[in-house]
Amino acid sequence: MKPSVIALLHGPDQPGIVAKVATWIHQRGGNVLHADQHLDRQENVFFQRVEWEPDADRNLQEESDEFISFVERELTMQVRIALSEDRPKVAIMVSKADHCFHDLVLRVRAGEWNAEFVGVLSNHQELQSVSESYGLPFVHIPVNQQNKVEVEQRQISWLREQGVELVILARYMQILSSEFLQQVSCPVINIHHSFLPSFAGAKPYHQAYQRGVKLIGATAHYVTEDLDEGPIIEQDVARVSHRHGPRELIEKGRDLEKLVLATAVRRHLQNRVLDYQNKTVVFD
Repeated sequence: MKPSVIALLHGPDQPGIVAKVATWIHQRGGNVLHADQHLDRQENVFFQRVEWEPDADRNLQEESDEFISFVERELTMQVRIALSEDRPKVAIMVSKADHCFHDLVLRVRAGEWNAEFVGVLSNHQELQSVSESYGLPFVHIPVNQQNKVEVEQRQISWLREQGVELVILARYMQILSSEFLQQVSCPVINIHHSFLPSFAGAKPYHQAYQRGVKLIGATAHYVTEDLDEGPIIEQDVARVSHRHGPRELIEKGRDLEKLVLATAVRRHLQNRVLDYQNKTVVFD
């Protein structure tokens, strides 16, 4: 396949945005592969994802830069650009649970995603041998209340050294500080084993059991300074009954967690997610 340019843009709605974008692409010899848009009528904000193949004689980076200038100048909208041939560097942070970790790594090894996993950060040693069996460097840094600031600085340094462009919390059972999130300089995706906003915080399956719910869920979201309140990318649920205790809820929940996290990561890597005012627009 020929390399393509992917643009995510948003801004105040105005007549003719779709036509102007398509005309700009076609006048330069490009071919639109996919276009999708959404209008938030409550906020009067227009969102669009457009992917196109530039003319063979055009440089991809120059095409991207000129499109950004066009959107900012002519449409007064914000825009983010990616290239189809990009292979973002990804780091995984884990504690002891391994189900999401295995699922993510095997998807990359199977060629499902155009990404490079550069290594694993953990506050426990349980997953060291299996990480190394996958050929992934494993960085073990124990963390407690006394050394949390120092540990996060070491983690930040390692992430920067690797050039990481996405961090995935695959059941990393630590709260990241606001300082960490400000300095990491890339998106962080978390899987929470609950259908947020219900049962935020620790032991959500036990909370669900105590509440007697008939549905349990999982939520993948971007991490912000507000615990478990970042923009939601993907969610799913499973039906349960009074016959299911906490152990059965956890078993059912693990399948949900794997699927929900993988879907969120896939959509992020395919540049299909646009976050705005603590919500997301996720394009098909």
